[in-house]
Amino acid sequence: MNSKNFEFLIATIGAFLTVLAAGFFSELTMLNNSGTPIIIASTGASAMVVLGVPDSPVSRPWNLVGGHTFSAIVGVSCYQFIPGELLAAALSIPLAMMAMHYGRCMHPPGGATAITAVIGGEAINKLGYMFVITPIFFNSLILLTVALGVATFRKKNPFI
Repeated sequence: MNSKNFEFLIATIGAFLTVLAAGFFSELTMLNNSGTPIIIASTGASAMVVLGVPDSPVSRPWNLVGGHTFSAIVGVSCYQFIPGELLAAALSIPLAMMAMHYGRCMHPPGGATAITAVIGGEAINKLGYMFVITPIFFNSLILLTVALGVATFRKKNPFI
């Protein structure tokens, strides 16, 4: 197996471990009491970006963690302060984009984080701003940890 294929194999295993760990963590934090594991979709999208294209500027640690954190704050704020779910959802994306732009942490999956805070359902809406910490911030840290582990198999640090 050549080195590129080996790096890709490690990255795909990392994506699996990230989503598994994030889902397990979300279950532990009682985000879901239905017995069915809940995965925040943006975690999967971030795994694709950070592990699949680690050399991209949007894959850097600050972009990953800051992008999701700002987007979660924006999404929860939209849900709480903008009347009407459709309007709140529609505004969450451009407002999250603005927050990431000015925070210099553009991470496209953050858009999914923002809209999830609005339309994610009762369990997510009940969390309020705790959604920012758990699961979003902790899921970002889980992904960052896995990505740093995967980076040890690369010839250069993808986060510079």
